[in-house]
Amino acid sequence: MNKRILTAVLVISLNLLWSQTKDKDTMDVVTDTIEDTSEMYYYFFDGDSIPKKTIELAPVIVFQPLRFASYKDRVRYAILRRKTKKVYPYSKLAAERLTELNNRLSTIERKSDRRRYTRIIQRYIEEEFTAELKKLTRTEGQILVKLIHRQTGVTTFDLVKELKSGWRAFWYNTTASMFEISLKEEYNPEIVQEDYLIEDILQRAFANGSLENQPSALDFDYSALINKWGSISFPEK
Repeated sequence: MNKRILTAVLVISLNLLWSQTKDKDTMDVVTDTIEDTSEMYYYFFDGDSIPKKTIELAPVIVFQPLRFASYKDRVRYAILRRKTKKVYPYSKLAAERLTELNNRLSTIERKSDRRRYTRIIQRYIEEEFTAELKKLTRTEGQILVKLIHRQTGVTTFDLVKELKSGWRAFWYNTTASMFEISLKEEYNPEIVQEDYLIEDILQRAFANGSLENQPSALDFDYSALINKWGSISFPEK
């Protein structure tokens, strides 16, 4: 009787052990045969030979609705917007011409050839701009001077001084001052409220496609400007 009980216990124990071993082997087999079926995609971008796993999206500016302190400020903003959008293309073109000039001059070694080429570009720019610039009002001319600084990082006075002579730059600035236009005027939206309003107009125009965006040569954060200046209002004069 005891032998039968012992035999039964041994049989049951062996069955349990074999069953556990079989389950373990089965688990091992299942674990070993699991494959990663997820697919990894790589993206190639123009001008980049290294594939990327992710797509980097350009930052998007979410514009707040325009808020004006008064109806008078709304009208003044509309006038400033019209003038800014009118002269911005000239500042963009000036920046493009300056870039072309500097790139070309960097390849010319002889000073005489550099001076000759500069005079050619100078005449070309004058012929290209003069007729249209004569149609600008005083305020449009001053906005243009600021935007040229925005696009090139150099004041109009210094541009004239570089292309011509210091005396001609002084004379141009003196003549401009007779019409209350300073060729030394800089673009500073972080300090000057009107410059911030001009920047706001430009950013909205870039976003809706009414103006072609050309990155500024100056370093400032438009989102930080929004937080600083808040609603659209004009300083009292």
